[in-house]
Amino acid sequence: MVSMDPDPAKTPGLEPGGGVAPGTTPPDTPQTSGLSAPEPSTRHRFPITGIAAIIVAGLIITVFVAVAIGILVMAVS
Repeated sequence: MVSMDPDPAKTPGLEPGGGVAPGTTPPDTPQTSGLSAPEPSTRHRFPITGIAAIIVAGLIITVFVAVAIGILVMAVS
């Protein structure tokens, strides 16, 4: 594996500890750009399983509220 940092022996302007003098710009590290493979295209619509999950959650909440109201009505009367 190749180090991304510049070789201190070949970099001008470095002090013995590897730092730079005040007012100077430190050496730049090489950059890698681009991707090794193209990214797959994403879908621009909501999946069917997500819609089904929302419907099921809505039904569960509706049943819960109906049962809670039924219990309250029975307790009052």
